[in-house]
Amino acid sequence: MEARAVKKYIRCSPRKMRLVIDQIRGKKIEEAFNILKYTPNTAAEEADRVVKSAYGNLLYKNSKESGGRIDADEVYVKIIHADPGPTMRRILPAPQGRAFRIRKRSNHLTVVVGTKN
Repeated sequence: MEARAVKKYIRCSPRKMRLVIDQIRGKKIEEAFNILKYTPNTAAEEADRVVKSAYGNLLYKNSKESGGRIDADEVYVKIIHADPGPTMRRILPAPQGRAFRIRKRSNHLTVVVGTKN
């Protein structure tokens, strides 16, 4: 059984998010929570929220279908990826009448958790 959660328009570049999510791909859910809790990036906070949401979706889906309990040792992060979202473009004044472009990137995070059967 598996469940997913998606958060869109996260104000963090996909490259920085991938540094965090590569650490938890394929890990058990409790281990993933511990890694995200002690990772000092703002991307880790956003990833933690989405992983918790996916885990909650799995528990809800299981209670609706079978009514049984899921052992936390069986649940792991099956798929997690950060896709680029829209880029906000801003202009910063530069010397001699020029302008520098600032790109504020965003990403869409998708998490799929599943049980090992």
